[in-house]
Amino acid sequence: MAKLIPIGDNVIVRPLEGETTTASGIVIPDTVSKEKPMKGEIIACGPGRMKDGQMYECPVKEGDTIVFTKYAPTEIKVEGEELYILGFDSILAVEQA
Repeated sequence: MAKLIPIGDNVIVRPLEGETTTASGIVIPDTVSKEKPMKGEIIACGPGRMKDGQMYECPVKEGDTIVFTKYAPTEIKVEGEELYILGFDSILAVEQA
């Protein structure tokens, strides 16, 4: 895969698909579940951003699973794989194991 290095306060995310079966076993058809995922795995982080003379580093790291705002990501394709680029401000939460 081509090496992408995010600039500034951006991260590159591999989207994670949501469940297609509910906890009670009900299968959700593709027509319902075609909404853009809002969860993904960080595959690269930018160095951070300068604000008011202070450097703010990336609050996440490679391998973290994050939840992000629905309309934030810029979609790109790299060697056939769909990836997202989004800024730190669009990250809502980090999933802990």
